[in-house]
Amino acid sequence: MEISGNTAFYAGLSTIQTGQNRVDQASGQIASSTLERSVTSQSSEVQVDRLRSVDRSQQSDLASNMVEMAQGKFQVEAGVKVAKASDEMLGTLIDTYA
Repeated sequence: MEISGNTAFYAGLSTIQTGQNRVDQASGQIASSTLERSVTSQSSEVQVDRLRSVDRSQQSDLASNMVEMAQGKFQVEAGVKVAKASDEMLGTLIDTYA
């Protein structure tokens, strides 16, 4: 019988990586949204009036991206806890040196 404690450790590492990817993607979308806003700030009054409805949707996108970043942060924290717990438990359930 083989007991492997590495599966929980690798699950924790995978969760960390997934959380980091989520934060990276959301922050990239926020950065690109900020660039679009700076370009529209140099537009004429007619264009500004037409783009106000788009700006409202960008604000909701900004909020959802901030939520994604927070979720990514919590996902990374959970992955760290799983990896740390797995590392601490390795070798404590069965005395491998007996």
